[in-house]
Amino acid sequence: MALVEKNQAAVVQDCSQTRLSSATTDVPFESVSITDKLTHHATRCSTPPKHSAFNKFILYENKLRFYIIISNASDSRHRIVKIDRTSQNDLNVIEDETDYSGRQMSAMIKMLDDGNRASGGIGKARIIFGVAGFVKFTAGWYMIVISKRSSVALLGGHYLYHCESTEIIPVCFNNKVDKPTEEQRLLSVFKQVDLSKNFYFSYSYDITSTLQLNLTKPNRFEKSKWWFNDRYVWNFHMLSLPFNDQSPRGGQAWLIPLIHGHVDQAKLNILSRVVFVTLIARRSRHYAGARYLTRGVNEEGNVANEVETEQIVSEALTTPFYVPSSEHPSRRQPSPHYTSYVQYRGSIPIYWTQDMTSMSPRPPIEISVVDPFYTAASRHFNNLFARYGTPIIILNLIKRREPVPRESKLLDEYTQCVRYLNQFLPEGKKMVYRAWDMSRAYKEKTQDVISYLEDLAEESIQMTGFFHTGSEPYSHHLQNCWEDEQYGPAGRNDILLQNGICRTNCVDCLDRTNAAQFVFGKRAFGHQLYALGVVRNPNLPFDSVAVNMLTEMYHDHGDTIALQYTGSALVNRVETYRRLPHWNSHSRDIIENIRRFYANSLLDADKQMAINLFLGVQGERHSQVIRARGKYQEWFDPGNLRTLYPLDESTKSLSDFVEQRGDFWSEYYRPLLFTSLEKHFACCMSTPPG
Repeated sequence: MALVEKNQAAVVQDCSQTRLSSATTDVPFESVSITDKLTHHATRCSTPPKHSAFNKFILYENKLRFYIIISNASDSRHRIVKIDRTSQNDLNVIEDETDYSGRQMSAMIKMLDDGNRASGGIGKARIIFGVAGFVKFTAGWYMIVISKRSSVALLGGHYLYHCESTEIIPVCFNNKVDKPTEEQRLLSVFKQVDLSKNFYFSYSYDITSTLQLNLTKPNRFEKSKWWFNDRYVWNFHMLSLPFNDQSPRGGQAWLIPLIHGHVDQAKLNILSRVVFVTLIARRSRHYAGARYLTRGVNEEGNVANEVETEQIVSEALTTPFYVPSSEHPSRRQPSPHYTSYVQYRGSIPIYWTQDMTSMSPRPPIEISVVDPFYTAASRHFNNLFARYGTPIIILNLIKRREPVPRESKLLDEYTQCVRYLNQFLPEGKKMVYRAWDMSRAYKEKTQDVISYLEDLAEESIQMTGFFHTGSEPYSHHLQNCWEDEQYGPAGRNDILLQNGICRTNCVDCLDRTNAAQFVFGKRAFGHQLYALGVVRNPNLPFDSVAVNMLTEMYHDHGDTIALQYTGSALVNRVETYRRLPHWNSHSRDIIENIRRFYANSLLDADKQMAINLFLGVQGERHSQVIRARGKYQEWFDPGNLRTLYPLDESTKSLSDFVEQRGDFWSEYYRPLLFTSLEKHFACCMSTPPG
């Protein structure tokens, strides 16, 4: 039921009701006659379309309830959500999954306004951009709405947005708080997680998952309750708690999952060919927190400072993920102009801590729990197998030798951990472990840090591959024929898939890790451009326009991740390891070190409390009590060692994906709105000089 009083005899069949919490009383709503006149003409969608593109939200409010009208960009489809404001303890939401036309919705709004005359009508209309969820402290629910947004990227015709501003609105009109001081304190702590900084969302594209997972979703991932990857949804607690961890049937259209991290996009012009480079960093909500308060791993196998970085390179010949089929023009085939490469960073998955009570700028590192079976690490790597497949390449960049052992303690324990777990993995599925003291290599003038990392990057990319939605360009075949002066077989006809991941870490997973990930990204960038047929050779030189642009993108990427974890920007950048220091780099490094020490010493406790409250973490979250586990030798799920993205299955899934129909085009192409191309996002995208 929706817009219906529950105890009335008449029932509107085309609407659905979701009751939240444990409401024991019925809240009266408008008469059924209001919807009887409209619903028999409306279209019922039992499951919201994947590309529904509802991106316009109008909020009405009076003393009795909220009304949220959700619409697509062309105003051809509308839905309505009602939230009761009379109950303080219970959250009652009614979702109408019926699609209404513009005329029907206008009539609906007029009838609702007439029916609410006694309480002052349905209220003044407010434009919002989605609901980020609901939260409750000591008494009464709050609704978090997105009040301002900005476009930051365009991917396959789908816009990615940055959350610029939010509002926290009490749901109950007459909210009576027994402990107002405690309520205000918790509300103030909650607001310390600034939703206007580094939170991103999309209405029609699953920004929580990689491009490869979006386009070729394996069968292994089809059992999720939610349509998104909740690991990277930072407002998941606010979305799931009111619905008792069950995905609402119509909630996909109006509840907005937010990722926390970094999104950047730039445009590159190469001999009249336009290439889009998109960098997406997704920070995990598990074991999240401040630098010295979240170290190592927890009992669930989640590590601190876990970030998934995706580098998408696409050519803007066509906007969507598909092109017309050459055999059947009315059908679609995957566009061959999209590539992606995924990397991973995360703290060393053993139990270790750093004590900040001494106020030392470099607190000693202690291994807090010695587990001879590496239980938490086994859960961590088993989870990586499940999410990324095999092989897992581990790049460990911490120091090997120190005058006073700090990082080297972790090196010995981590090496022993990987060696122990590897002995039980079958041949061909063992983790590839590379330990290299990057700091020492930088100090030795005879070593070229960047060249060594490039060799490791090439080895890793050859092992895991990267994602490409098309076959090898025919220009490669012609080039080979020209160089060899003979006609050989045609090139690759299949798509490329990434199976496996490179896991990079240093002690903080910041400075050294970001420099290494840039080198891996640079190497992958060359292969991606080569796969698109843009360059003749995948080896890109430094100090070129393309690499300089990518360097700046990874600098911004690293600074953002460092600010989120430590409160300061990167200290050592790519130029540091290239031995190209700027004239003010030394003073900048000193300032960033002081800022990082100040933030970690004085602000981390409050920051951790705010993150815990925001994520819904209750009680002691950093417990290091080892849980009982099953078999010590078979620590992995054998099913996770199978190829995660089989070629035949993924090719079929990709073909099925591009055949899906949706109305997300109404967000990109808006025929009823005058659009100046000079102001269009694709034209205004940042472009490097040169």
